Formats: sequence, C-alpha cells, structure tokens
Amino acid sequence: MEIRCPLPVRMLLARTHFARRGLTSLAGASGRALCTARVPRPGGPMASSAGLALRGQTLVVRGGSRFLAISTASSDDDCIFTYDCSAAEKKSAPEDKGEDGQPVDKGSDTILASTFSKSGSYFALTDDSKRLILFRTKPWQCLSVRTVVRRCTALTFTASEERVLVADKSGDVYSFSVLEPDGCGSPDDQFVLTADRDEKIRVSWVAAPHSIEAFCLGHTDLGLMDEGGSGLWWPLDGTLRLWEYRSGRQLQCYDLASLQDPAEHQGHKGLAASRIAFWEQESCVVLLCECVPVVFIFQLDASRQQLGFRQKLTFPHRVWDVVFEETQGLWVLQDCRDTPLVLWRPVGGQWQAVPEGAVSQRLCSHLRASWAMLEGSVGADDGFRSLYKATFDNMTSYLKKKEERLQQQLKKKKRQRSPLPASPEQTKKACPGQSALSC
Repeated sequence: MEIRCPLPVRMLLARTHFARRGLTSLAGASGRALCTARVPRPGGPMASSAGLALRGQTLVVRGGSRFLAISTASSDDDCIFTYDCSAAEKKSAPEDKGEDGQPVDKGSDTILASTFSKSGSYFALTDDSKRLILFRTKPWQCLSVRTVVRRCTALTFTASEERVLVADKSGDVYSFSVLEPDGCGSPDDQFVLTADRDEKIRVSWVAAPHSIEAFCLGHTDLGLMDEGGSGLWWPLDGTLRLWEYRSGRQLQCYDLASLQDPAEHQGHKGLAASRIAFWEQESCVVLLCECVPVVFIFQLDASRQQLGFRQKLTFPHRVWDVVFEETQGLWVLQDCRDTPLVLWRPVGGQWQAVPEGAVSQRLCSHLRASWAMLEGSVGADDGFRSLYKATFDNMTSYLKKKEERLQQQLKKKKRQRSPLPASPEQTKKACPGQSALSC
C-alpha cells in the first residue's frame, strides 16, 4: 500500500495534505457506526446533477453554477439568497499547459459539492473552477474564495466548525481553516474517514493523518460518503453495508438488487447508490439510486447494530437528491417543473407524501421561478462517472499501427528486389552498334 508522506504537523493548522489514494469521499467521525453501499461501473465524463442541502430550517437547492437558499419556516417571508459562482473572483494566473503543450481546460463554474456545518452557521461549496467558497448563513454572506489544487468532489466541516476538509478524486485531502489562517482543531474530531477507488475505507487519525486506525474491506467498487459527516456510507457495488468502523468489522450487508423486482430495473446495469441520508430523530437511513426513481428506507437499531429494510418509495420522475429536516421529514428534489419539491413523512409506520401545504407551495414557486438553474440537470447522466476507474482498450490501435508498419516494410522489400526500369540514355549506351548502323 502506497501512502504519500505527511507534511509537517504545523501544516495541519491551515491547509493539510492528508493522503493520496484515489479518494472519492470523506467524513469526520467521533464514534458512530458506518453504513456503506456500492454501484456498477460506468465510464465517461463527469456530469453535474442538481442537489439539496439542509440544516435547521435553511434549505439550499443547487444546480449548475448557482444555488438558492430558502427558509422552510412557515412564518418566514419570501426572503431568499442566491449566489452564482460565475460571478466569484478568479485567481489571475498565467495560462496552464499540459504535457502536450496545449492549454489545460480551466473548467466551468459548475458546483460539484456543497455542505453545511453542524450548527448551520457556515456553508461551503467547491466548483469546477477549483475554488472553495465559504459562506456565513446568519445572515448570508460570502466570507472567502480560495483556490484548491484540483477539482474537489467532497467536503465536510469538522465538529468544532473550525476547519473544513476538502477532497479531490485523486485522493488528496486538505484542511482549511474556516476563519483564522492559523486556527487549530478541536480534540473532539478524532478521525477522518476516506473512501477510494481501490474498494476500501480508511479510518485515519485527524491529528496524525498518516496513522491509519483501521480499514473497512469487502466492497468491490469505489464508494461515497454522506457529505454531512454523519458516518453513513454507500459504495458503488450494489450493496449497503453497516460497519463498526473503529475496528473495521462489517456488521451487515444488503444486496440492493434483492429489494427490487427483476422487471423494475431492466435496462439498467445495476442499482447505483448516489445519495444516503440519516434522520437522527427517527433513526432512519434513506438511500437514493442514480438514474432509477427509487428511494430505499431502512431503520437503524443502534442497540443491536442492525439495519432493517422498511419501505421502497417509487417516483414518476427522476429523483435528483433527498435531505431530511428533523422536524418535518424527507424533502425530495425531482425532475418535475410543476412539483420540484415533495415532502414525505412516516404515517402509521408507512412513508407517505404530504399534501402540498403553504410551505411546499412557496418553495416550489421559488424553484419554478429559478428553473433555469436546474435545467442543466434535466436528462443528465450519472454524476459520478469520472470517479470510476477508466479502462482503456489500446489493442485495436496497436494492431492497426502494427499492420501499417508491416505493410510499409513489405513495400520496401519489394522495391529493393525489383530493379528500376532503365532510362532511354542508359539504353543507348548499352547498344552502341545499333546506333552506328542507324547512321
């Protein structure tokens, strides 16, 4: 196993390079069980999908380069906050060039990941232009725009809210101070959990990131983690797994395909888990599948350390994202302009859609007015394609070049064996007697 050497400890105070292992997700941890899952392996360019983030009664809906922050409080006025990353400051630098000497694509301003801090006081996002943008939420204000080394796919705040951990898909994890450049972390944030494209989860000490406490092994594909740092985890191999992550022991495993009827996922290579959320009030785990309008509901029994399957929710439209509001239920963002947001709650042991009330009408009205923000996600493919290991079939091009080389060698040999036709002057010199008679 290869691990990049850690930087000096003083670098942990501002911007820390944790590890390089093809990382796809990360989360802070202090003592919860870990829940993971997996999906099939596609390929192709990275796509961006619409997403949700919620803390307290502040709901953020993002799409493309913009996000919209709305209050879910019934008594709140129509006060919203919007932000467009294309208007954020960009670092002026000389034109970067790749190994071939061609200019490197600077990327779009599309938001790739976003999250709230634990108290909801801060909100952070990363975009395709390699920026980390930090906001204060009470009131909303952009605090800083910082440049990251690579495009980042995951981020989370520490429990102390003094640092934000940012990870890119190549496996580098950096720690940024929220406010003070030289601030240090709280000892309550013991571990950082990282997932990579080598099918394993690492549990590392935050204070000494090169020291790995445990591995959670068993998945057969890359994995992703709840960006809120709740300790919930889903890999991309069609399974949902519960771990005791401190020791790396697997407690339970669900095959998601077994929860579906065979006819329900025809035309799909497998169930790709794209989002997981945990409702602490009801101990519910919700798993959303990519490109399939299905949401799985599980019940977590913490005392027995067991997950129980409860219900499968199906939708007439593609579901982009899900998020829990502690006092309300499950908000579902779907590809439907008429009803982009739907609220679900458990009623009598069964999850049901809540009839549209004043809050839902107000939120849907705002989203319909800002539908251009979400149009880029309509019909978009799997948003995690770029995280998968790419396989290259170079045999076709190799055999083609080999055939061309053999043909060239064959033609060269033929030219060497057959003499060139003689010129008329050479013919006259070869036959002097014939020339004399003609005179």
